[in-house]
Amino acid sequence: MPTKNDQNLILVTGATGKVGTELIKELSTTGAIFRAGVHSNKSADKLGTNLSKAELVEIDYDKPETLRRACEGVGKIFLLTPDSPRAVDLVYNLVNEAKKAGVRHIVKQSNILVTEMKAATNYARLHREAEKIIEESSLQFTFLRANDFMQNFVNFFAPTIKTNSAFYIPGGDGKVSFVDVRDIAAVAAKVLTQLDESETRYFGKAYNITGPEALSYYQAAEILSNTASKRINYINITEADARRGMKDMGMNEWFINIALELFDNYRKGYASQVSDAVESITGNKPISFSQFTSDYAAEFG
Repeated sequence: MPTKNDQNLILVTGATGKVGTELIKELSTTGAIFRAGVHSNKSADKLGTNLSKAELVEIDYDKPETLRRACEGVGKIFLLTPDSPRAVDLVYNLVNEAKKAGVRHIVKQSNILVTEMKAATNYARLHREAEKIIEESSLQFTFLRANDFMQNFVNFFAPTIKTNSAFYIPGGDGKVSFVDVRDIAAVAAKVLTQLDESETRYFGKAYNITGPEALSYYQAAEILSNTASKRINYINITEADARRGMKDMGMNEWFINIALELFDNYRKGYASQVSDAVESITGNKPISFSQFTSDYAAEFG
């Protein structure tokens, strides 16, 4: 039998990730009651004071007992599984325990390329298969299909921007409607904290979450240059060079293949669509790439 749940209690999985940490910040300001799912207590140090209103719970997607404890008494889940070739199995494990626990609503972070399945990347297929598991579970759901993160410029490109005033990727001249993770978190928080009848407007819906414009990497480099007050160049490298570079960085073969597939789809324009979902759901205009670079200027200096 399902446990008796507080329908307002939210479980945030991936709480120490890029989106998860921002969602924890958002929820902390709303008065929401939530549980932060982390891989280990040690990793929770990343959340700092934002955990003051949260209960901490360890999650291992391969250990049903941890998922069972995490889902107990929960009404809603923000689902963010690790990037993994086993992502579908991991989602199945959590959804199975969520059903047993009587969870009502799952908000899953997905990927915008799901709406462009003609692109047929392994990454998009994994997300779509995970979505289908949720759709077929009898649980209410909302899918947030996010585009490439602006913060990836910090996480992956900032080191060479600092040392060489350049970043090196096989992006061609394709355009991408980069989205700030703070906007993804704001959308997720809005959907997760709606109550009763107002919550149902999001049931069974999928939203593409993008920034306000589609930019090429050349245009992004111009904006970065203006913010940093120095010339920053985008160097369009070959896939072979990109593969060698990622191997040298210690990335595994699966992740390298996924990254190269994504860049191939960016070159083909599959990630260039612009959505109004951020503004329509939160009431605020999405963060521009220019604003992002200003907010993170210290990372590129």
